[in-house]
Amino acid sequence: MNCLFPSFSTAALRARRSIAPKYLGLFAFTAVCTAAPAMGADRIYVTYGPLEESVPIESLALFAKEGKIDSNLDGFAQYANKVQLAEIRSALQAKAEISPVTIAQFLYTPQGEVLLKRLGRVIQTKARQPGFYAIRAALILAASDPEGLTILNVLRKFPTYGIRIDIARGLGIANELTSLINRSNQTIAGVAQLSEAQAALEAAIPPAAMLQPQLPGPYTWKKSSVTLTSPNRVSEALEEDRTFDMDIYLPQGSPRPAPVVVISHGLGSDRISFQYLAKHLASYGFAVAVPEHPGSNAQQIQDLVTGRASEVAEPAEFVNRPLDIKDLLDYLTKLSTTDPAYQGQLDLERVGVIGQSLGGYTALALAGAGINFAQLDKDCQLENETWNLSLLLQCRARSLERNQYNFGDPRIKAAIAVNPVSSSILGETNLSQIQIPVMVIAGSADTVAPALLEQIQPFTWLTSLNKYLVLMINGTHFSTIEESPQSLFLPPPQAIGPEPALARRYLSGLSLAFMESYLNNKSNFRPYLEPSYALSISRDTLGLRILRSLTPQQLQQFRLSPPPRIPASPPVLAPVSLPSPPPIAPVR
Repeated sequence: MNCLFPSFSTAALRARRSIAPKYLGLFAFTAVCTAAPAMGADRIYVTYGPLEESVPIESLALFAKEGKIDSNLDGFAQYANKVQLAEIRSALQAKAEISPVTIAQFLYTPQGEVLLKRLGRVIQTKARQPGFYAIRAALILAASDPEGLTILNVLRKFPTYGIRIDIARGLGIANELTSLINRSNQTIAGVAQLSEAQAALEAAIPPAAMLQPQLPGPYTWKKSSVTLTSPNRVSEALEEDRTFDMDIYLPQGSPRPAPVVVISHGLGSDRISFQYLAKHLASYGFAVAVPEHPGSNAQQIQDLVTGRASEVAEPAEFVNRPLDIKDLLDYLTKLSTTDPAYQGQLDLERVGVIGQSLGGYTALALAGAGINFAQLDKDCQLENETWNLSLLLQCRARSLERNQYNFGDPRIKAAIAVNPVSSSILGETNLSQIQIPVMVIAGSADTVAPALLEQIQPFTWLTSLNKYLVLMINGTHFSTIEESPQSLFLPPPQAIGPEPALARRYLSGLSLAFMESYLNNKSNFRPYLEPSYALSISRDTLGLRILRSLTPQQLQQFRLSPPPRIPASPPVLAPVSLPSPPPIAPVR
């Protein structure tokens, strides 16, 4: 049986959008598994202005399989060296493990369609029509083929007899990416150098007095789970009161009442993803609450794949997530006065919040920043042009009611945002309103929420007297996330980055030092938030740098510096390689 994506009239395509979400999974499956003769492209036509050359796809297949360059490829091969040819061959052989239903569901989301539109300008049909629908069909067909989703298979499944690649537009995109990479690398190198300069002016912690904040603390803890219902908030998807689960880690034998730390997971994760951090903080006497946010958790991705949802995350999650935390704190306040097991156990006036990715937005919103619709309206005019993937998610907030959302909570005294999305959804005006201590953690190789655009530049907008910018050199968007058995997708090792266990130890130690400093006012933990300490534990594979301040003027100077060397491939935000000093206090 050959799987063929059916063709649709314009009217039928409009009708397709009105199909109830619960039927999407079935539709996607039948779309790729209809018995029909296969049709696909046999040549690629490469155009550059008035010039045009063509290459048989089977010549590419021969090169991928056997490494042979026939006469059809000889003219192109002379422009690439051996290393580049090897990389091209490797890319042609690479296989993505993803089901046709899964990829179909994503490609019909607003974010998926934006990406298809961008690709469709470069990858066109032979008749020079945008490749939007053809690319989507080819991706679904390739994923359904026994050979799997490879570049070659996508080319073979392209539902026209030829594929046209517009080199001029492709070079324009390449130039955009190169510019972004250069600016990002210049900034990352500048931040690292500035941190090292500040570290040189600081006294090192005496070895005899050195603590190990990344190691477990002295207390045991007890975990309990509850389900909370917010009667005043209705889930758009379920049309019923919003209900969410929460785990509570209560330390045993520590001083009472205990300060409270709330951890907010990222998009597509769950409350298991940061249980290592919850256990670590609880072992030092913090009561830790970890909610699961319905509508943007692992279950939401599962619902997207099975057709029960049509969004990667509901736009309402930008409102619901901060309100989840506020409802959670209200519940704990009530629990500490009505439940004998919790009476006198919790200090709800000393609360810290930690969040990753969309949870990082949640943490910053609770710290005092609201949704910035004016900034969204401005930035989202370029939604179809940007290579900042997180902006595609942020722009979905424009569909919300234009209220003055005030998420700040006076109970929250400190906030840590890991890989946050913040540039447009919060913007300079609202981020500058945050006055509590705040730490922003960025990964230099984060291609989902790029460090320069989503963390480093927004950090310059913060006006809090106690603010920290942490840079994990070679860190990615997924470095600090612990694998959860509930997660549907497991990022490949390249996306996770080097030494995720080390990244999690970095986060555990930094979170402890930050919360001890600003919730418990323990001055002996402040040195572990300084540039010199970060430099002392940094490793070549996964570097660590801390800055206490960064101005827009310094950021501009970084951009004017000579660009560091950019690796030829892959075309992503390439990590900056920086030397690491001799270790003073090794991370175990």
